[in-house]
Amino acid sequence: MKQIVIYIFCFLLYLPTIAQTKTKADELYGKEKYEEAAKLYERILDKEGVAAEVYYNLGNCYYKMDEIPRAVLNYERALLLSPGDGDIRANLVLARSKTIDKSTPPSEMFFVTWWKSLVNSMSMTAWTVIAIISFVLLLVGILMYFFMSSLTLRKTGVYGSIVMLVVVVLANIAAYSQNDLLLNRNTAIVMEAAVSVKSSPSDGSTDLFVIHEGSKVQILDNSMKGWVEVKFEEGKQGWVPKSSVEVI
Repeated sequence: MKQIVIYIFCFLLYLPTIAQTKTKADELYGKEKYEEAAKLYERILDKEGVAAEVYYNLGNCYYKMDEIPRAVLNYERALLLSPGDGDIRANLVLARSKTIDKSTPPSEMFFVTWWKSLVNSMSMTAWTVIAIISFVLLLVGILMYFFMSSLTLRKTGVYGSIVMLVVVVLANIAAYSQNDLLLNRNTAIVMEAAVSVKSSPSDGSTDLFVIHEGSKVQILDNSMKGWVEVKFEEGKQGWVPKSSVEVI
């Protein structure tokens, strides 16, 4: 117990330092000293943990420095933590427009696209809060049904409980989906100017096609030393050196 108290006390003392570092980085960004600001944002992420705002600001720095792959990478990381943020999504689209490879994602059924849009409209934390609030309202509806004498209020309790039950289920599924995206990161950004995608994990294997920096790929197999099997958004797949991509 004593150790926990000491840890909390030290963390509270450290909070002003975190804020000062971010304030300094923001000031450097405002003065167009993007490289110095980027170093401070990187330090915050390394020492204080991840945050959507810091990834977003770091992405802005790299975009200003014309380091598009790193801009895309950090915008993608920011979007994972805050999928409903319109500014992050807009800047990501802008950064992607400067990449060489223009991919067209495979078509989906309309309800799949709708569900993904719904899940990505909010963060895992927001969905969890909605699930908790909906569960409390569900209990209130049940209590209304059992303890209210008015027929109108009892009906309201029943119908309200049914609606809240649906919301609880959907919110929990959405929160689980968001958490799964954060824990099992299987997408990456190509960091090298041009990478030859191979038919097998070997330098001597056949070149299938070339992908360029800033492209987003899905990691299919990470078990081979020094190589990863990736799938491009258009469906093409093959092997690339592990060092040529960075996991989002």
